Amino acid sequence: MIDVLVIGGGNAALCAALVAREAGASVLMLESAPPEWRGGNSVHTRNLRCMHDAPQDVLTEAYPEDEYWADLLKVTGGITDEHLARIAIRDSSQCRDWMRKHGARFQSSLSGTLHLSRTNAFFLGGGKALVNAYYRSAERLGVQIRYEAKTTALEFDGKRFVAARLESGERIEATVCVIASGGFESNIDWLREAWGPPADNFLIRGTRYNQGVMLRALIDAGADAIGDPKQCHAVAIDARAPLYDGGISTRVDSVSLGIVVNRDGHRFYDEGEDFWPKRYAIWGRLVAQEPDQVGFSIIDAKAIGRFMPPVFPGERADSLPQLARQLGLPEDTLLETVRQFNAACRPGHFDHAVLDDCVTEGITPPKTHWARPIDTPPFYGYPLRPGITFTYLGVKVDDRTRVHFGGAPSPNLLAAGEVMAGNVLGKGYLAGIGMTIGTAFGRIAGAEAARIVGLSSDQVQEKNRAAIG
Repeated sequence: MIDVLVIGGGNAALCAALVAREAGASVLMLESAPPEWRGGNSVHTRNLRCMHDAPQDVLTEAYPEDEYWADLLKVTGGITDEHLARIAIRDSSQCRDWMRKHGARFQSSLSGTLHLSRTNAFFLGGGKALVNAYYRSAERLGVQIRYEAKTTALEFDGKRFVAARLESGERIEATVCVIASGGFESNIDWLREAWGPPADNFLIRGTRYNQGVMLRALIDAGADAIGDPKQCHAVAIDARAPLYDGGISTRVDSVSLGIVVNRDGHRFYDEGEDFWPKRYAIWGRLVAQEPDQVGFSIIDAKAIGRFMPPVFPGERADSLPQLARQLGLPEDTLLETVRQFNAACRPGHFDHAVLDDCVTEGITPPKTHWARPIDTPPFYGYPLRPGITFTYLGVKVDDRTRVHFGGAPSPNLLAAGEVMAGNVLGKGYLAGIGMTIGTAFGRIAGAEAARIVGLSSDQVQEKNRAAIG
C-alpha cells in the first residue's frame, strides 16, 4: 500500500508530493490530464505574491505582513480566515529557497499596469516552466506519477480515508490522501447551477480538467463545505478567447486606462478604483452581471504602450462613431457616454504608477484615478467576456490542512490548493495569491502526510536508499 496518495497535478499537488517524498514517504500522484496538459491552472500563472521586510533579489522595497494582510482583507471584504491567511502570508516569505531547490527560477517583474515589482516574484518561463521543474524534481526523487488517471470516487470509514477509485475501476489504498484537484470551474453544468443561464456565456481561462469531481465527492461524503459557489477568480478577458485554456494572454489590461461600457453603451463601474493587481479579478464578475455577459474596454491613443497588450489586437478606428460601428455598439449612446465622461474629467497629474489625482466629478459611476478624456485618435476597443480561472467553493480545513467532517478533522485526509482556497478567499483576489495559497498549504499537507505516516529516521533512510537505487 502506498504511503501518500496525492490527487491532482498542479502546484499544490506537486508541493505536497515533493515535501512528503523528501520526508521519506512513498508517494503516488494521480493527474487526470495527459502529460501535455499536466499542471492544472498553475501552468497559466506567472508569479507568487511574497511577504518581505526588505528588498530581496527580484523583489523591491518591502511588503510586510500587515500590509499584505490589509490588502487581502480589503479585497475579501473580511470573508477570510485570518489564521489560515497569515500562515500563507508568512510562508510566502520563506518558500522561495525551497522552490529553487526544486528547479524554480525567478526574474524581475514586468512593468506597465501590473505594478508588482514590490509584491510579486515572477517565475522565469512562467508557470509552465515552474510546473515542469517540479515534475522533473518529483521524478528524480522517486514520486510515482500517473497521467490520465481520473479519480471518480473516494471510500471512507467514518472520517478516515480508505481508498480512491479510478474511472478505470482500479482501487488504490493509501495511508494518507491529499486532495489537490482544483475547483469546478470547467464544469459548465455546475457553473449553471450557481449562476443560471449567464454561465453559458462564460469562458474558462484555466484548465479544462478541473471538473470538480473530487470536490463533489468530498461534499457528498459529508465534508464541511466553505465558500459561495458563485464566488470565483473571474477576469474580464477578450471575448474572442477560446472556451478553455486561454490563460493570461487573453486578459485585457487596458481597463484602468479608459472606460468600460456594456452592450448598450453605458458605463457600469469605476475603472480607476485601485491598482489593477488588486482589482482585475473583480471585472469578470462585473461583466457577468451585465446584459449578455459582455462589455467593451475603450481607450484612445494616449493609453497605448502603458499596458500589456493581449493576444488579440483591439478594434482600431480613427473616430468614435466608426469604433462604435465596428464593435456593434449603439453609436449615439456611446458618443453621449464618452461626452459625459470627458466633461467630468478634472485636470490633474496623470501617473499610472500611483493613485493619482485624475478624477471625474458629477457622473455615476465615478472614475477615481487615471481619468483622462478619451479624445485622441486612433481609438481602440476590446470586447470582453467573463473569464473564470478558479472557483472558491471548497472544503474546510485547519492549519494542518486536515479536511473537516461535522466540525472535526479527518485523521488522514488533507486538502491543498484551489479545493480549499475558499478558507482564505471568500471573495476578491490579489494577483499571485493563488500560488501563495497552493505553495503554503501544499507544503504543509506534504509535511502533515509524512507525520501521519510516522516514518522513523531509519525508515526514511531505507526508503531514500530504495528510491535512489
